[in-house]
Amino acid sequence: MSRQANSVKKPACLAFFQFEAIFYTHEHCHTGLMKPRLPLFLILAGLLQPLSGVLAPVLGIGTPIGEATRGMAAPEQPLPAFFSIWSLIFGAYIAFAYTSWRHREPWMLRVGAPLAFAGAANIVWMLSAQLIESQPLDFLLLFPIAALSWTAAARFDRMRGMGGSVGKFIADAATGLLSGWILVAISISVPLLIRNLTSYGPTDFLWQMLWIFLATAALGSWTYARYISRSLWFFVAVAWGLIGVIANNWTATGMGWLAIMTGVSGILILGLRLSRGADGTTVPA
Repeated sequence: MSRQANSVKKPACLAFFQFEAIFYTHEHCHTGLMKPRLPLFLILAGLLQPLSGVLAPVLGIGTPIGEATRGMAAPEQPLPAFFSIWSLIFGAYIAFAYTSWRHREPWMLRVGAPLAFAGAANIVWMLSAQLIESQPLDFLLLFPIAALSWTAAARFDRMRGMGGSVGKFIADAATGLLSGWILVAISISVPLLIRNLTSYGPTDFLWQMLWIFLATAALGSWTYARYISRSLWFFVAVAWGLIGVIANNWTATGMGWLAIMTGVSGILILGLRLSRGADGTTVPA
């Protein structure tokens, strides 16, 4: 191949990454810019996340995640069964990692890089939650996961309208589900942090704590839809968390009015998203 041909391929390929427009999809572009280790790192992060989460319950090392809040009758907590969404998140993550390893398309590097670091940050968070058990530290460790997963979602959102595929469906699910559930985790953790830093108990200021949770979830959902992504998977995760809070207040705590208000707020949040749509792709990623 001539030097002139190489000079044409390289700028065309760089244009894809710099301006995020698909000007060029030649196979030779993959070998030059696609980092060969990234798919393997994604697979490793995908496998280590669920393994890190079972460190305490299976091996007896540390305290299981969520054990400190189990049965505390806090109004903003979902029922424990609703945390099973992690299995769906891990499944989508591993599926995207496998797809990236098989196909190694350039857009997968853009999406996969922050998603890989989000997985690593999630491993750190799960180890901290089991071994250190510091609520302020666990709260802070959620934000790198959110920032990285939202970056991956924003980068994928720029791909919309450029053709669909199974790989893109999986990428949308992997970024959207993780982004949404991390927002739920942050919203849950705000009242927990307030109680940790004060003398308030789980049943003190019930309405105020619930409103703090709902306001955090609503603000985060608006920000995500307005500036980050149009993904419906994000709202699937948020809706699942809200339903878990409704179920907890209706069946476990017996506070029916809190369950009703959570349901009304959830309908408003999701209804505004579905009726007004979302912009997304506003923040450079």
